[in-house]
Amino acid sequence: MNKITTPTIDPEEEISFMNIDSTDFSSISRAEQIRRLEVEGFVVFPKILKPDLIATIKSELADVEMAHTSYSVSQTRAVTQPQWQSRAVAELIGYPPMIEFLNDLMGPDIVFTRGFFQRTHPGSPGISMHTDGQPHGSDLFGYEGSCPRLVRVLYYLDDLTPDRAPFRLIPRSHISFHADASPYVRYKSHPEEVTVTVPAGSAVVVPSLLVHASHPNRDTSPRELVQLGYRPAWAGPIQPVEEWDPELVAAAPEIAKPFLKSLNTTGMVWEQPHKPTGMKTEAPGLNPSRWGDV
Repeated sequence: MNKITTPTIDPEEEISFMNIDSTDFSSISRAEQIRRLEVEGFVVFPKILKPDLIATIKSELADVEMAHTSYSVSQTRAVTQPQWQSRAVAELIGYPPMIEFLNDLMGPDIVFTRGFFQRTHPGSPGISMHTDGQPHGSDLFGYEGSCPRLVRVLYYLDDLTPDRAPFRLIPRSHISFHADASPYVRYKSHPEEVTVTVPAGSAVVVPSLLVHASHPNRDTSPRELVQLGYRPAWAGPIQPVEEWDPELVAAAPEIAKPFLKSLNTTGMVWEQPHKPTGMKTEAPGLNPSRWGDV
């Protein structure tokens, strides 16, 4: 029998510390979940995916075409968005337990913006600290990343342990006005970053402007991740983006179709009257009390 050895990581890629977050997310209220996302910049839904669903997704994505990143052949990503490769991932777009949270967070008019599948092999270096959104667009995210409100739902298909490429983030970085929080700047590490470890089937939800990363994969097994993007319908990109293929949308499962709206859907109205007719006198989504008693 061949001896299993721990993958070797280039010392230059190592982060010498790990501040593991110890929050118990298993029983917090909806108000606290929203506060966690809006203020801290992340919220965790432990084991939101059942083992049989994880197994189905893994099976349907097992043989998809992958390409490696510019910095490592061990960090690979699906060439085609996973919802067009896996029926189970397409259904995940409208997954009720997550959509219920997103409805409470954003309101009922939600646009799905993109899917992403990553397989991080043993020996992969960590991902540098970055954001998934840039207000003027970029070659990494195009103009999808320019949407003013945009969240990423990260579904981990494997246990996220300290050795298995765990998630890193800088809490509250998405709300900083300082130049250091520029979404066009990357960091190797930050002294106040935290590391998130979760069991397989858990989801981590973050706003696109949160500065985040991952540690290297020192484990002997790959770590797989499905990431889905969502935004409120009003929060469109600053420039037009390519629309979904109508045939792919037509063939999508019914549970996903309400979210496969035009990617250029927007609430933009240039002319703004000072006293529009029909102004409301309440808006629960703006309530300072929306976080409850926390």
